[in-house]
Amino acid sequence: MKTSTTSPQYDSVAHASAGAVIRAYSTSFGWATALLGEPDRTHVRTIYALVRIADELVDDPDPGLPVPARSELLDCLERDVHMALRTGRSANLVVHAFAATARRYGIDTSLVQPFFDSMRTDLHTTRHNQDGLDTYVHGSAEVVGLMCLKVFTDCDAGAYQRLAHGAARLGAAFQKVNFLRDLAQDRDTLGRSYFPGVDPGRLTDAQRDALLDDIDADLAAAQLAIAELPTRSRRAVYAAHGFFAELSRRLRRTPGAEIGQVRVRVPDAVKARIVLTAMGRRR
Repeated sequence: MKTSTTSPQYDSVAHASAGAVIRAYSTSFGWATALLGEPDRTHVRTIYALVRIADELVDDPDPGLPVPARSELLDCLERDVHMALRTGRSANLVVHAFAATARRYGIDTSLVQPFFDSMRTDLHTTRHNQDGLDTYVHGSAEVVGLMCLKVFTDCDAGAYQRLAHGAARLGAAFQKVNFLRDLAQDRDTLGRSYFPGVDPGRLTDAQRDALLDDIDADLAAAQLAIAELPTRSRRAVYAAHGFFAELSRRLRRTPGAEIGQVRVRVPDAVKARIVLTAMGRRR
């Protein structure tokens, strides 16, 4: 695959900047990626750093930032990413790091474009039907799982094809868990509701269980694929899977009406136990 021909120092600073973004935005993700072997750790962090920046542009809670301004910022980021994919260079350090990762592992526009399409949907769509939700989840989450799989399988096309379904299901599970536990924030801060037919302020226990049944099916399908990942990445993905499986269990124990009011979390002590369990797994 193509690699960047910029200076090693610039590349290093770019990857360090991506790592700083992850440390600032996601404790759970930071814990899980700490279990990755190198170079997977560095490259997966660059993928998620770009995702976080795009999320920040469309989800900025400042009511004074109008949609056209957000759209222009997202357009600029997208153009920068596509140019960096072609040239291997960007003045935006996170984009530069992402492009280096993408060019090394063959992450192309078939994965990048759906991501930006979903991010743009957040600027204009406040409610989804089922087809719209499926398309959104593919672009916002499944392709991110597939980007990470490109890194984990290190350009082994056969392994990638074999594990792609599980990687996509894991990304979907992560996204839908976040939708469920962020019902209140999405409604009150962003004015969005992702699940068709669900009133975020009146979530019933039956609706909660149906949503979690779907999420748990995704998690079960993903777990089958995790066992086939290379050793250097397997434990980290098990840890991430464990975090979200625990969130699913906690959400199922929480009354539906309460989910629409508070954000369910996993305590750090429980996260530590999940990490230790993942470290001890052999398969």
